[in-house]
Amino acid sequence: MAFYVQKYGGTSVGSTERIKNVARRVAKFHSQGHQIVVVVSAMSGETNRLIALAHEVQVNPDPRELDVMISTGEQVSISLLAMALMELDIQARSYTGSQVKILTDSTHTKARILNIDEDRIRADLAAGYVVVVAGFQGVDEQGNITTLGRGGSDTTGVALAAALKADECQIYTDVDGIYTTDPRVVAEARRLNTITFEEMLEMASLGSKVLQLRSVEFAGKYKVKLRVLSSFEDKGQGTLITFEEDEDMEQAVISGIAFNRDEAKITVLGVPDHPGIAYQILGPVADANIDVDMIIQNVGHDGLTDFSFTVHRNEFNNTMNILKEKIQPHIGARDVLGGDRIAKVSVVGVGMRSHAGIASKMFRVLAEEGINIQMIATSEIKISVVVDEKYMELAVRVLHKAFDLEQAP
Repeated sequence: MAFYVQKYGGTSVGSTERIKNVARRVAKFHSQGHQIVVVVSAMSGETNRLIALAHEVQVNPDPRELDVMISTGEQVSISLLAMALMELDIQARSYTGSQVKILTDSTHTKARILNIDEDRIRADLAAGYVVVVAGFQGVDEQGNITTLGRGGSDTTGVALAAALKADECQIYTDVDGIYTTDPRVVAEARRLNTITFEEMLEMASLGSKVLQLRSVEFAGKYKVKLRVLSSFEDKGQGTLITFEEDEDMEQAVISGIAFNRDEAKITVLGVPDHPGIAYQILGPVADANIDVDMIIQNVGHDGLTDFSFTVHRNEFNNTMNILKEKIQPHIGARDVLGGDRIAKVSVVGVGMRSHAGIASKMFRVLAEEGINIQMIATSEIKISVVVDEKYMELAVRVLHKAFDLEQAP
């Protein structure tokens, strides 16, 4: 007998028929003697509908009231799933985040989990119940409802698995695992049987949308075994996200190629080349809660240099305004240029540590296709390049082929 936390996303519970399918899947596990805690998201599209309603009433919805409102989506899902399980003669009980309780900080719309009271869940499991918990939400110390940000149900599932010491946290979604890259871009993309937490962390941070980044960080911190599976297929083992020291890991040099279209590049020209200039440029950007990704400072000439960095495409206009209105006049920069039609393409793999020449091969392959590299960033297990957005899919396809990712190691 095993103990699983299973998380089902919005598409998996997008209709009452799909909720019944989830109930049948959970019932199958339960009939085999396993203990099950189920975490569900709101029905597909429901959170967007609720946010749109809020904006119809208030231009900038109050964060506290918005959390109260959008948390109701999961409340509908958990009660429907509990009813569907009861219809199959399975004892089930649903809980909102505040009923469990999942204690968070007070940062509305993007709260962080601080603690989980597991007593009620353990008592129900011991009594033979399937416990259904609302994802994406919690409660702060003042009793205010909070939400965890987009994709927060993944984090709820992993946090519950960590607190309850589950054997595995199973993330059910509309894909059957983690692929070497997006199959919609590369038809030959291959599903991985296993991937390390380090690699998955890089893939999630670099644009892979299968798992929320924070949930992967949480799983790595608390050593929670994660498995990604399809909620629309009964067979298949999905992809197990585990630790590098596991003996039967696939020994590929490169595990996958990630990409992100949501990038914008900004260059500040003619910047005084002296200590502290990077802070003078990026300090006000950080104060505006704008995340900076890749950064390049050119070699200085005649006391001046050029400073380039990337931000999320949604923050491009705001960042340009800050630079032109506050920073350029202050530091005496010659000009500020930018563009939001770029993309980031990254190769990821723990095998890079023991294989030389990965970067040169990547650059050669892109050069042969006439793809210009605008920026480069590296870490121990990844190499990222910024290219013109129109070349992104071509870059992903040729790199996928060059590193033989369509072939099992």
